[in-house]
Amino acid sequence: MKVALIGVGQAGGKITERLARFDAEMDFGAVQGALAVNSAEPDLQSLEFVDTQLIGADRVNGHGVGGDNELGTEVMQADVEQVLDAFDGRVTSRAEAIFVVAGLGGGTGSGGAPVLVHHLQQVYDVPVYALGVLPGRNEGALYQANAGRSLKTLLREADATLLIDNDAWHEQGESIEGAFERINERIAKRVGLLFAAGEAVDGVGESSVTSKTSRTRGGAAAASVVDSSEVINTLRAGGVAALGYATEIASEDSGENIRTAMTVSRQALLTGTSLPDATTAEAALLVVAGNPEAIPRKGVEKARSWLEDETGSMQVRGGDFPLDSDRLGALVLLGGAERSDRIRAFMERAKEAKEAQETESTDPAAALTDDRLEDLL
Repeated sequence: MKVALIGVGQAGGKITERLARFDAEMDFGAVQGALAVNSAEPDLQSLEFVDTQLIGADRVNGHGVGGDNELGTEVMQADVEQVLDAFDGRVTSRAEAIFVVAGLGGGTGSGGAPVLVHHLQQVYDVPVYALGVLPGRNEGALYQANAGRSLKTLLREADATLLIDNDAWHEQGESIEGAFERINERIAKRVGLLFAAGEAVDGVGESSVTSKTSRTRGGAAAASVVDSSEVINTLRAGGVAALGYATEIASEDSGENIRTAMTVSRQALLTGTSLPDATTAEAALLVVAGNPEAIPRKGVEKARSWLEDETGSMQVRGGDFPLDSDRLGALVLLGGAERSDRIRAFMERAKEAKEAQETESTDPAAALTDDRLEDLL
């Protein structure tokens, strides 16, 4: 799937740079353009692989908004036309989707991303998705409250919001800085592979769809490749999306990889997802990546059947991603996964954090429960 990326805030800029760099290093050609936007000039100066755009210079003089997501919203709203102009010059006509990337706990990203998504929806006729990073439990009340408010707005404004929970990939004893670096690398690899999986591959057949009421003829999977429409149709469910990934060494004989295909598919959903415990969804996509000769058709079909039952989805799309590798990998994309306990628990945590920030002039609980975009301004 050919995409254009726009990162907002410190985390959004870093992740966008990693995605663009990974795509270029792998020679996938999925990223058609990338721009990083921030109110903190030093954060933009550290980015070397993407173009940059400073916002809010007249308000914060390049020093950032200090975690104030209302101020982040204001500076984006004031300078959004400049951002759109800068972005338009970096989006080719081949782009099939736009991803706005942001850490949802900070100031510029959490406040500015929903505003930018709102305006991009009015300018472009391709889907506009958000890729949002949720703060970990130990990142402080301000980050929780910011992310809760930002997420509620993004869920309404974006065509779908792909979430990454920082707690999902944080290891005990790891420094915060080290954890963020590793998480950004994982995001780049997994999301980058998803983008690339939607690209056309010579010599491989069409993608296919299975469901509880309609399977491929005879229950057997034909050779198939995922294309961009399968990714877009899976995300068409809207709301929250999650992405899982797992990989193992593959045998050269595809028949010996049936169990491996099942194993990596299970691990991708149950232990390798960007949003732990999000296993139910309105739609799902399974991508099995590896050497075409090593991908077991029977194993892929069994994994898709299992994914249908596990997610409770009436529609599971799937296919192969031919890749020159000695490993067999599985990507599992969930669309419409907001029913998960993980999201409910996070929003409750965000609400409690907001209530703990009581101020003299506002009612924090009311600010969190009001979904209107203008209340984020």
